Amino acid sequence: MPSLFHLAYHVTDLDAARRFYGDILGCTEGRSTETWVDFDFFGHQISLHLGEPFKTTRTGKVGDHMVMMPHLGLVLPLDEWKAVADRLDSAGIEFDIPPVIRFEGEPGEQRTMFFFDPSGNPIEIKGFADFDSVFAK
Repeated sequence: MPSLFHLAYHVTDLDAARRFYGDILGCTEGRSTETWVDFDFFGHQISLHLGEPFKTTRTGKVGDHMVMMPHLGLVLPLDEWKAVADRLDSAGIEFDIPPVIRFEGEPGEQRTMFFFDPSGNPIEIKGFADFDSVFAK
């Protein structure tokens, strides 16, 4: 079994988080209490706890973009990435960086998109046609 990451962070509203992560992103809900909820985040475990979300700033220079730091990131196969982009668009989610090709024709060519969860937590999802190029130099 490959290693899985676990990330726990704050959200301000568990019901809104359930709608976003469950209904829009399609993540399966796991255990929960009145103060937190777990999700299967594309094969990884996230735990969303009630509280004040972490402070973010637009300080990450990647290509032509200044991205929010820190942020939760995920790498998907390109066809799954396109399906998630379509679900987000259909749900009316506003993109911070709309779906775009980054590093086109270079090692590590990828699709990327940035958006926020209902609590303002920044999320990036990358799509790769070839996972062998994820760590390409």
